[in-house]
Amino acid sequence: MKKEYLSAGLSLATSVLLILLAALTASCTTATPATSKIGVVVTLLPQAEFIENVGGNKVTVTVMVPPGASPHTYEPTPSQMIALAKAKIYAKVGSGVEFELVWMDKLAAANQDMLVVDCSEGTSLQEITGEHKHTHNIIDPHIWMSPRNARIMVQNIYIGLVRIDPENSADYESNFNAYVKRLDELDRNIKAGLTGVTNRQFMVYHPSLGYFAREYNLTILPIEEAGKEPTPAGLTRLIKQAEAYNIKVIFASPQFNPQSAEVIASAIGGKVIFIDPLARSYIANLRSLLSELVQAME
Repeated sequence: MKKEYLSAGLSLATSVLLILLAALTASCTTATPATSKIGVVVTLLPQAEFIENVGGNKVTVTVMVPPGASPHTYEPTPSQMIALAKAKIYAKVGSGVEFELVWMDKLAAANQDMLVVDCSEGTSLQEITGEHKHTHNIIDPHIWMSPRNARIMVQNIYIGLVRIDPENSADYESNFNAYVKRLDELDRNIKAGLTGVTNRQFMVYHPSLGYFAREYNLTILPIEEAGKEPTPAGLTRLIKQAEAYNIKVIFASPQFNPQSAEVIASAIGGKVIFIDPLARSYIANLRSLLSELVQAME
C-alpha cells in the first residue's frame, strides 16, 4: 500500500542507498523462516511502551530515534533499515516530528507492503506554545505528552495490529483495555496532584509540554523561540517573567543544551531540573514529571 507524506531535501545518493539496502535485505530474508512475531517500527521511545503493552509477546519493536538522540537531527542506520524491511507496521507519530518530515516518505518507499499507522489520527493538534505571531501555524508535535492523546495513539496502534493480525484480535483488545485503564488512572492522578497548585506557570527550555499544559490548565513559558536560543534581550525578558511568577525551577531536556536555562536559574536564585519527554517508560515518566511540577510550583 502506498501512502503520501511530506518530503524534504535529502541527499539523493543517501536515499537511494537506504532504499536499495532495505530492498536487498528483504530479498535476502525471503528464504529464511518468518518470525512468529510481528515487526513494528516506531519513531519515538514512548511509542515502544504503547506497542509492547498492546501487542504483548506477539510483537517486536524497533525504535528509530534511540535514547539520547534528537528527533530534529537523527538519521536512520543500516541496521534500522534492515528491521524496517522486515516490518509489518510503522507507527508514526504523525504530528510533525521533524524526523518523520524528513524521512517518512523514504521509509515507506523502502517497504511498500508495510502498514503505516498514523498515531495522531483523532487527536486535537495545537500550535507550539510561545511562538511569535509571525511564526504561528507551526504545529506542536509533542502530542504524546498528554495522557488523553496517548490514549488515542494507543487506540490507533490497536486498530493497526488487529488489521495486520485479526486472528489475535481478542488478545490485542484485552491488552488495549488494560493499558487504557492505566492511562486513565494516570490522568486522574495528575489532575488530583495539581488540584491544590495555585501558581500554574512554569518555565521550560524546549516547549515540549504544550499539550500537557493545555490538558491540566497550566501555562508554560518556553525559553527556546522558533528553535533558536534567546537573544540577550530575550534572556532579560525571561528573567523578568520568572521573577514575576515567582518561578524557582527551570525545566530542561537532555536532548538540548541547558546553558540558557542555567543562566536564568542563576539570575533568579533557582535551579535547573531535567525532564525527558522522550523517555521510554511513559507512565512512570509522567508520574515523575507530576512530582517535579508539584514541588516546583508550590
